[in-house]
Amino acid sequence: MFVVQSLRKMATSNPVLNRLEQRASEADQVIVYLKQQVALLKEKAILQASLREEKKLRVENAKLKKEIEELKDHLVRKEVKNGVKQVGVPASTPAVSSSATSQPAAQPAPVKPAPPAPKVGGEEKKKEKTEKKGEKKEKKSAAVVDDSRPVDVSRLDMRVGCIISAKKHPDADSLYVEEVDVGEAIPRTVVSGLVKHIPIEQMQKRMAVLLCNLKPAKMRGVLSQAMVMCASSPEKVEILDPPSGAVPGDRITFRGIPGEPDKELNPKKKTWEQIQPDLLTNEDCVAMYKGVPFEVNGKGVCKAQTMSRSSIK
Repeated sequence: MFVVQSLRKMATSNPVLNRLEQRASEADQVIVYLKQQVALLKEKAILQASLREEKKLRVENAKLKKEIEELKDHLVRKEVKNGVKQVGVPASTPAVSSSATSQPAAQPAPVKPAPPAPKVGGEEKKKEKTEKKGEKKEKKSAAVVDDSRPVDVSRLDMRVGCIISAKKHPDADSLYVEEVDVGEAIPRTVVSGLVKHIPIEQMQKRMAVLLCNLKPAKMRGVLSQAMVMCASSPEKVEILDPPSGAVPGDRITFRGIPGEPDKELNPKKKTWEQIQPDLLTNEDCVAMYKGVPFEVNGKGVCKAQTMSRSSIK
């Protein structure tokens, strides 16, 4: 017992031990403080992260609201365009004053519900179907008009053209492939079986008469977009010459036979085949249809060089 008391007395009287105990106590306090700071930092980090996420969500929400408003405006414009009556939203009921609480509130007039908004995709499909039906009706009406018109030379779109260049077809010895200016933005490609009748040098930069509303057809792999009109016999072929002064694009007309040419001759109706037998040159080599000359208004008539009383095709 005496020894223990002596040790305690010695410990309390030793300044080194006192300082160690004091520092240990301070260290414990620092650890507690640091733990508190770590906890605070964690809370702050979580709060900042949530604030960033909230800000991001607000931005996305604003964008979504804007897109919804744009879609609403687009839908209203579509409905107005398609004749859907717009029903206004009734204004909010004003607050009732305390003096009027004893009186019954007036019942608002019933508002008819707006018709359900059509789906944008469905509306466009309906519009497309309506347009297609309109196009079909126009085509049918045009076909009826064409059927009612007489089958005569006025239905042929014949124009003056300039053969810019001609070369032999790569896959057919008897065919030329020509580039022809008929008064359009781009020259037409024309395939003609003239190799055996006209030398290639006579095919370059020369004026001609072109039938321009035949249905385009491939000839040995090359699409031909018109036909060079020629006086023709089994032994000889001559390209028709337009009158002097004619330019590419000039229409060939026939006095006393009015009418606009078909946009494209219908192969099933055999329009060209019905008209062609009446296309002939007369005794003066002038190109004729039932006695009426091929004419460029104000410039003269179309002729073959030497071939009279010959078929034209």
